[in-house]
Amino acid sequence: MPHSVWVSKQLGRPVIKAFNNILAHSLAGLGRPEGSAGRLAIAVAGDDVRSKQIVGLVVNETGFDPVDAGSLDESWRQQPGTPAYCCDYDAEKTRKGLAAAVKRETPKKLERLIDLYRQRGSNITHADVVAMNRSLNPLD
Repeated sequence: MPHSVWVSKQLGRPVIKAFNNILAHSLAGLGRPEGSAGRLAIAVAGDDVRSKQIVGLVVNETGFDPVDAGSLDESWRQQPGTPAYCCDYDAEKTRKGLAAAVKRETPKKLERLIDLYRQRGSNITHADVVAMNRSLNPLD
């Protein structure tokens, strides 16, 4: 089961999964006004439509386009090793990345990502992280 489903069960409360598929650097400095060309997107998954709408408003207010990532059961599509994870994509490409995720491939890709981090050592830049994530799951 996806981690977010497990957390929801442990809490006995609905969970909305957002802000996990964006890097801290992107969140802190790459937000743009609504309607800006190339505005980055953040996936939002959950089972409660109203709660997802509220979180989507928060995502928008922080300078990013909210993208509906489906139910909490589908939230694995925005975890490490997937095409929508930490790639600094706009809404269109984020939707494409969510749709392109293949569950059985994700663990292998995550292991590859960890290997790439190890190879780079401690001098990994934001651009390096984005490039490594994109290289695992090319969308073009």
